[in-house]
Amino acid sequence: MSTSDVTSVATNSAGQAEQGTSGSSISNTSADELSSNEFLNLMMDSLEDQDPLDPSSSDPTQYLTELAQMTDVEQETDTAQNTQDSAQEGSVAQAVGLIGDSVTYEDTTTGDSITGTVNSVQITSSGPTLTVDGVSGVALSDITNVTGADSSSSSDTDSSGSDSSESGS
Repeated sequence: MSTSDVTSVATNSAGQAEQGTSGSSISNTSADELSSNEFLNLMMDSLEDQDPLDPSSSDPTQYLTELAQMTDVEQETDTAQNTQDSAQEGSVAQAVGLIGDSVTYEDTTTGDSITGTVNSVQITSSGPTLTVDGVSGVALSDITNVTGADSSSSSDTDSSGSDSSESGS
């Protein structure tokens, strides 16, 4: 390989041109993340290696601060997961409540408004979807109108089964 094949890529700290070929960088985001167990193991290793006769070699409060920050992050992550789970449960309950109701939804492929009766609910990883008159995969977000199921029989009676108009006697 002759020197004419190698191009100048960068300069070193002395300002001299370095020769070589340029490469590409590879990033690994998972390598930047540290789990709480890994952090605790590193902290324990560091504490074991401390010199008890020279406590100034390391700031012990730094470990406590980092541990508190790690705990805060874990709690925030748990809160976010719980919020997401609650929202998912609310969506499922809302979808199940639509079974038997007449809904109008926008067909995402044609853009047409279609009205039909909700037959069932499927729980998927992206949330609940409905089957409307045999058409599955209708997302809650596609629904534009909901008309309750035939309400004449359910509104005339209360939950005890007696006629609601008789409740005043």
